[in-house]
Amino acid sequence: MDQKNLVIAIALSIAILLGFQFSSRSASAARSGGAGANRPSKPTPAGAPASGGSPSAAPGAAAPSLPSAAGSVPAAESRDVALGKSPRVRINTPQLHGSIALVGGRIDDLTLAQYHETVDPKSPEIVLLSPPGAASPYFVDLGWAPADKGVAVPGEDTRWTAAGGELTASNPVTLTWDKRRGAPLHPRDRRRRPIHVHGEADRREYRSGPVTLYPYSSVTRLGTPPSSTYYILFEGMIGDFNGTLKEIKYSGLKEGDPVSESSTGTWLGFTDKYWLTALVPPQDQTVKGHFTHTLIDRTDRYQADFLDGEKIVAPGGTAETSSRLFAGPKVVKLLDRYRDQFGVTRFDDAVDWGWFWFLTKPIFMALDFFYGVIVISASRSCC
Repeated sequence: MDQKNLVIAIALSIAILLGFQFSSRSASAARSGGAGANRPSKPTPAGAPASGGSPSAAPGAAAPSLPSAAGSVPAAESRDVALGKSPRVRINTPQLHGSIALVGGRIDDLTLAQYHETVDPKSPEIVLLSPPGAASPYFVDLGWAPADKGVAVPGEDTRWTAAGGELTASNPVTLTWDKRRGAPLHPRDRRRRPIHVHGEADRREYRSGPVTLYPYSSVTRLGTPPSSTYYILFEGMIGDFNGTLKEIKYSGLKEGDPVSESSTGTWLGFTDKYWLTALVPPQDQTVKGHFTHTLIDRTDRYQADFLDGEKIVAPGGTAETSSRLFAGPKVVKLLDRYRDQFGVTRFDDAVDWGWFWFLTKPIFMALDFFYGVIVISASRSCC
């Protein structure tokens, strides 16, 4: 009888917490006009900036926008056919498989080596990123936006040269673009992009100048992805700005009406039920993040991106920038490790802990600990 009463008490407590959380989230979404909700986050550490300013612009000019979206969407075809339209550099790590397109330099082919479509370990790996032309294009692009439109920069049709073999956990890959023709103002432009499993650094060199450039990173999805119907689980566009987590549903982002915010120490991207693709700019710099929704050939195009502050390249000089990309499962210990190792502010908030995060996360950690103990004990006893 005592055990039965305990079970009933636990069930009622959970029902009350879930009911209160649901009503609170609904009220918050209504107050925000349906465009999204700002989930309360953990207190801002002492010394952290309360708000960030816009990235500095070139003297006498406004900061440029990111390259515009393509005018059309490639016809849908098989993923293998879409991948075969560009030479590629292979990605091969214990956690990730895939490739980088040498035409455009996009990261648009990524599967999760430790996660499969079914419980059968021989079933296909979970596909996270896919190239344009595939059934559900989902890709990452990084580049430079010039203050002067006459300055040549790589684009979606740029052919890169790779050096270093395949990308592994211990072997970075360098992509190089060397333009010697077609840019009358700056006839010699060399760009090197060393890519590591945990980050990317860009180097720019102009033989004439000075040149003002703005680094950017973007993650794009074509088509509205299916979402689960769990009201306690958020799926959509997500980012942390100035200590507040911003969540925007696909249906809440109006076409042609972007959501923009400047912040120091931010991250932003897309969250699914189990997976996350997030751009992580340098955490000590102020960047301007954007969430946009456009319609191309009657296809929804969603993009999360950030524009960094200006980089001025002196004649014969160089400029460098670095950023990070997280693409993988929302494993709490992994997110916590990245938060601590790379200083990514509140990265664990990518998991929807709800309004009672101060209770739900410790409870989860306790359950996860005991689960690990039980599994280890069971494996030892049966083997």
